Amino acid sequence: MPKSKYQTIYKDLKEKIETGIFPRQELLPSENTLIQDYDCSRNTVRRAISHLASDGYVQARQGKGVRNIYQPVEQASFTLGEIESFRESARRNKQVSKTKVVLFTELIADTALARRTGFPEGTPVLYLQRLHYLDGKALILNHNYFRKDQVPGLTPEIGEQSIYRYLEEDLHMVIVNSRRIMTVEKITQIDEKYLELNAEDYNCLAVVTSSTYNSDGIMFEFTQSRHRPDYFRFQDNAVRHGAGISAM
Repeated sequence: MPKSKYQTIYKDLKEKIETGIFPRQELLPSENTLIQDYDCSRNTVRRAISHLASDGYVQARQGKGVRNIYQPVEQASFTLGEIESFRESARRNKQVSKTKVVLFTELIADTALARRTGFPEGTPVLYLQRLHYLDGKALILNHNYFRKDQVPGLTPEIGEQSIYRYLEEDLHMVIVNSRRIMTVEKITQIDEKYLELNAEDYNCLAVVTSSTYNSDGIMFEFTQSRHRPDYFRFQDNAVRHGAGISAM
């Protein structure tokens, strides 16, 4: 299924904001200009702008236009409010990324794995251990579980590039939402090995567990991302609903 028009516009505007084509604190092109540039309806442009506002990239002011309020953050920062691949995050933060697959195997979800991941018992699953580097330093160890029937043709080579790009552009999957839980857990021997952690200096690390669904309502991925604590950082944009209503 192809992406919606507003998603294409959203991603293009987002990239132009992140790369400075649209300067910070300046107004974006007018709504009429964007309609002409993207050859789309007014509602489509407004939907893309609404998503940018929700993500903290712009602020719309009635009668004055849409202002770029994006501000880059330091270190390895990932967003809470959207589903973003590792490479997309690295590009947004202007960092050099690299991914190494250290394990690629097929499993059948037994009782324990089904309980852990949420996949039905007996489901064929592709399991990857992937090590993510930023600017040459190993920062994240991913334990990826994918439903095999949802990711036909997935290979270790694809795993070292961008799995989401493969799913969206080659398989035309529409990735809809991801439920995340963030915890702090004790480091394991495999964490020490791949993330080059010294247990005497760090006995815990940040863990983000996510269950991700496609447009058919199928949970196709369960991932546990284990982050070096000295580089871990997540950002979000909080919106106060009912702003302007005075508290009594």
